[in-house]
Amino acid sequence: MNMDSDLQIAGDILEVPHLLQPERPHPLTVAEFTGLARSLAADRSQWAPYVEYDATTRWYHRLRTGPGYEVWLLSWLPGQGSGRHDHGPSSGVLTVLEGALTERTDRGTRTLTPGGERLFAPGYVHEVVNDSLEPAVSLHVYFPGLTEMPMRSTPVTRCVPAAPGVLTA
Repeated sequence: MNMDSDLQIAGDILEVPHLLQPERPHPLTVAEFTGLARSLAADRSQWAPYVEYDATTRWYHRLRTGPGYEVWLLSWLPGQGSGRHDHGPSSGVLTVLEGALTERTDRGTRTLTPGGERLFAPGYVHEVVNDSLEPAVSLHVYFPGLTEMPMRSTPVTRCVPAAPGVLTA
């Protein structure tokens, strides 16, 4: 009985470069864009030299571009926020690098701390705010690159039953 496996017969797969897929020069999938955000977040030397703070508004800097995507670095002082918005036709990955940011959507509120990330599709409406007492820094990857950021009005207050048969605003 022959105990050799197919791998032993074929040899070491790493020695057969023509069978391996070539490394892509730029991300193409959601997983690859998330990987890009994570690798940039992990390498402080890629973003820390560019961080600045502006007392009047959140500060931003385009960190990188590639075919069909952009990477933005944002800094947030306490109390600064984005306002309710979406990202037009762009999907994205938001990663917190330092501090904490609060994301508010129609579905609820969540706090993102360093390493926390949020992936979103076109049309996703949210507001991001630094509700903490410390500055925050975040990394944003948009694909395709950000071409619009429509602001949305505050949602209409819904009527909530206070007691059977009585509605309050």
